[in-house]
Amino acid sequence: MTMNKTFECLNPDFKADIEEKLQRQFFMKHMGFQLDVIELGKVTGSLQIEEKHLQQNYFVHGGVMATASDIVMGFAAYSLVPKHFGVVTTDLNVSFLNPGIGDKLIAEGTVTKLGGQLVFCEANIYVEKEGKRVHTNRSTSTMFKVDWKAMKKVTG
Repeated sequence: MTMNKTFECLNPDFKADIEEKLQRQFFMKHMGFQLDVIELGKVTGSLQIEEKHLQQNYFVHGGVMATASDIVMGFAAYSLVPKHFGVVTTDLNVSFLNPGIGDKLIAEGTVTKLGGQLVFCEANIYVEKEGKRVHTNRSTSTMFKVDWKAMKKVTG
């Protein structure tokens, strides 16, 4: 998708903050998924497909694709919230278009609408084999903005 919107940067440190949060992305590390591009409202990541990522028919497992979608959409949304805010996924829809057969998975996440409390995102997943990309998934999500400072005051 080509983004038609220009978003306002509410946290000039968003890239450094995302890099810091990646240190605690334990499941993402376990999968071998990494972020390759971090921009305002857009994040792209990838992983080298290994046997552990496959299901019984040797396609990339749907859970791997859904997780990759959630990660890039979540960090794309996070790039647009103020400092000390975060986002949590409230809705995730994954449409499987083609089987994932290949060597590398690429996930591209973008923000489509930034609301007061909600951030609407989409992701596209591609699997590459011998340099050819196949579009395997399209996902949408709704992220909820969380003010962590306010939450700490309420929850102690």
